[in-house]
Amino acid sequence: MPRTVQQAFDIFAQRLTPLQSQRDAAVKHRANIRVSLENKLSVGTFRETGSFTHGTGVRNYSDVDALVSINNSKPINSDTALTWVKSALQFSFPYTTVRVSRPAVVVEFAGGTETWEIIPGFLTARGGANTLVWDIPGAAGGWMDTAPLEHLRYVDECNSAAAGTRGGAKQLARFAKAWKYNCDVPISSFYLEMRAAQYMATQSSYLPIWDVCTLLEKLNGHQLASMNDPKGAAARFSACSSDFKRQIALSRLKTAATRARKALDAHTSGKPNEAFYYLNLLFGGKFPAQN
Repeated sequence: MPRTVQQAFDIFAQRLTPLQSQRDAAVKHRANIRVSLENKLSVGTFRETGSFTHGTGVRNYSDVDALVSINNSKPINSDTALTWVKSALQFSFPYTTVRVSRPAVVVEFAGGTETWEIIPGFLTARGGANTLVWDIPGAAGGWMDTAPLEHLRYVDECNSAAAGTRGGAKQLARFAKAWKYNCDVPISSFYLEMRAAQYMATQSSYLPIWDVCTLLEKLNGHQLASMNDPKGAAARFSACSSDFKRQIALSRLKTAATRARKALDAHTSGKPNEAFYYLNLLFGGKFPAQN
């Protein structure tokens, strides 16, 4: 019997979820990375902060992100902090690729099949008593602020805001990231996650084929505008790291929004074959087949 569109989305969600073996490998390296940093630097806290930990990571694509809070005085140039972290990791892992990819130092274990991104941070007093805000490397040797615990809290709140949408924010973020990775769209995963959560916070129900389409159309409608921090803890979030990448992302987003709308229209018109055709195009040929 042919699959329904909803059944296909359920299977797709399972395929996108990182395997337990990948989670186990990440746990194995976590302690070694922390010890490596503590041997060379004064480390306050070491926190996993990214989508792999948040439950929005995509299998075989999402890195493990961690923020290392450094007690040393913050240098004027953030390149210095990146060099500190890179040197500490290279000392402990001499046969592993360690490179800077702002705002992080990237460690590629097992030939790049498991990647950690370590972000140096310096705790500030800007968040007050209940909000932790760090300065992390920004563009051109500068600094920018981040409040990862607040952002994780926000996504969790949106993910459980209403009975009809429970689990929707994180699953929608995962679908948006699958589009990004499968179609090579140069857009921030963090931005997609926050936009998906923001969108789901306004909904009373969740239906993937409908909400994927609406989210993409909203992103296209405001042309990937920077987003205010919904918690008011940090600066605005940019969708892309440069204007050049933003233009590429906008072109691919326009195509994606069109395909998502055609898939939704076909689905609501009782044309499942056509809906599956456009969903497969939307997700770069990786959407589960109808049969």
